[in-house]
Amino acid sequence: MKKFMIVVPLLALVMQPLHVEEPPWRAATEDLGKGFAHHGVATPMSNNRGIVATADGHGRNVVLLWLYDRRGGYAILMIDAETGKSEQFPMPFNPHGDGPFASILSSTGRFYTHFGSHFCEFDPATRAFTFSHETAPQMAMGMTEDDAGVIWSVTYPHSGVVSFNPRTREFKDYGHVHKENWAQYQRFVAADDAGWIYFGIGNTASQIIAFDPRTSQAKPMIAAAERSKGSGYVYRDLDGKVYGQAKPSATADWYEFYKGEGRKIGKHDPVRPKPIITSHQGLFHQEFPDGKRLKTCDTSERILVVEDPKTGESKQLRFEYTTEGAHLMGLAAAPDGTICGGTAFPMRFFSYDPKTDKWINRAGYNQWNTVARQGDHFFVGGYPAGFLLEWDPSRPWLRTEKDKKDSNPLFLTECEPAINRPHKLLAHPDGKTLILAGTPGYGYTGGGLLFWDRQAGTRVLIEHTAILPEHSTMSLVALDGGKLLGGTTTSPGTGGERKAKEAALYLMDLATKKLEWHAAVLPGAHNYTDLCLGPGGLVYGFADRKRFFVFDPEARKIVHEEDTTGPFGSTNSQQGPRVFVTGPQGAIYILFVKGIAQLDPVTFKITMLAKSPVPIGPGGDWLDGRIYFGSGSHLYSYKVPQD
Repeated sequence: MKKFMIVVPLLALVMQPLHVEEPPWRAATEDLGKGFAHHGVATPMSNNRGIVATADGHGRNVVLLWLYDRRGGYAILMIDAETGKSEQFPMPFNPHGDGPFASILSSTGRFYTHFGSHFCEFDPATRAFTFSHETAPQMAMGMTEDDAGVIWSVTYPHSGVVSFNPRTREFKDYGHVHKENWAQYQRFVAADDAGWIYFGIGNTASQIIAFDPRTSQAKPMIAAAERSKGSGYVYRDLDGKVYGQAKPSATADWYEFYKGEGRKIGKHDPVRPKPIITSHQGLFHQEFPDGKRLKTCDTSERILVVEDPKTGESKQLRFEYTTEGAHLMGLAAAPDGTICGGTAFPMRFFSYDPKTDKWINRAGYNQWNTVARQGDHFFVGGYPAGFLLEWDPSRPWLRTEKDKKDSNPLFLTECEPAINRPHKLLAHPDGKTLILAGTPGYGYTGGGLLFWDRQAGTRVLIEHTAILPEHSTMSLVALDGGKLLGGTTTSPGTGGERKAKEAALYLMDLATKKLEWHAAVLPGAHNYTDLCLGPGGLVYGFADRKRFFVFDPEARKIVHEEDTTGPFGSTNSQQGPRVFVTGPQGAIYILFVKGIAQLDPVTFKITMLAKSPVPIGPGGDWLDGRIYFGSGSHLYSYKVPQD
């Protein structure tokens, strides 16, 4: 038997970016009044969420792709593969920040997706969206086409099922058909030739579900004893049946499914998938109907490359589209006097220089969730796999590769599954220790802590079971005497099961990495959003973005608490939020969505300094008298009044 492949051929080819170096450009900073300034869009690009090579109504080769920026999936782009001329079609519904996680090019050449609780059809022949319908929440993780040409999608988070018949225009929303106490991912969907639908779910406990459209009934097909962390896998074979594994691997037993019945068959060879052009958000279908091949479609560089296998010649074209830019993940002041950070979709690095009012934007290594400065270097904790990077701004930039020791940023380590999605990167004041914290891998509950020793170049990775079982660390602060104060979250890894009832604070000894104390000091709290060390050893913090508190580590108790919802609203947010910003002489500032406030460390009074002209998103750092923050895809700053 050939080596087992999870991905069905034609479905999920990875498109590599060209990594062309972008020259700096001027920001043209705009004074917004009342101390606020707008510095522009950090990454003026969109990401694709699925690309297919096809033909329009006149037989011309065209490329279709779903465009995604800080608004979510906002449009479909249609590019003429001979000229590069592009047309952009807005989605027929408001995406509300959501985007395609699956799409399918049907046998009749129409392109479908399902997100933002809407199913839609785009027809390249008529150059228009020809169908759209609201559905039960939320977005398809997998789609397929049955033998009658009916399009099916199954949605996260509760296995909603919908179908659309392109011939009769009949649409059916079957609602949520399978319950779990965790959010379900359905990456693989298949239909047998009898009309039954099958889909694998994950990630907390794998399962395969059979769904009967005639009765609207769904039933699990895998025994409880065979379920494990991961996702069930199914595919449609040329023999008309559906085959799958409880968890895909080269050694796992296969199941045969037909007419709603399943049986274990052990080995399965050969695997002969029925060609269906569908996949997750990485869909990249390269074959045009006339045999030409789409080699590259890069939305960052706006470059299309088409090759003709008959002649071996390639044509490079430029295309255009409109965008509001990728959303900011986080930012901090770098040692070279710039504001730096990362954006997501596309994953890019940005640097803004206030002295020259210029931007630099480069391809980044995956998603920069958390950023921090320690001495003359800049560090990144990112997703996926909880990686740690070290950047030296004094040296030339050299794209990060895991096995290249001269990369800058340099890849140091990664922590999956103990940490997959970082939420805090603490640059310890000892000048040598970095501590990374966050939620674990897909389907897991409880995140660990990474301790990186810069001098020795070594790491210690501690599992959640040695800290607080089933908790993840969301916030951290260094205390005097070699102690750490951590704040947890009850949120699991993506697609995992929440198990802890309340979040907690804990004290840990840095040298021994041993827990010394913990307590759920704020009843009902699920997330200690951020922490900040104040004068006298007190720690200021927020829980659930609205409960401000002051904690005394010596007494191990809350000495002040208030709900900020009424006067100030919620704090800013992002996967690494950076709510607190510290200025000179120990001044402490707080980023709320509504504006920037200052904290009196003696009375604990919070005073709003200025209401922001835009909602404040990812924080946040101090540089030369200004507090910098993000909002959507844009960078802003506020000049703090000097007494």
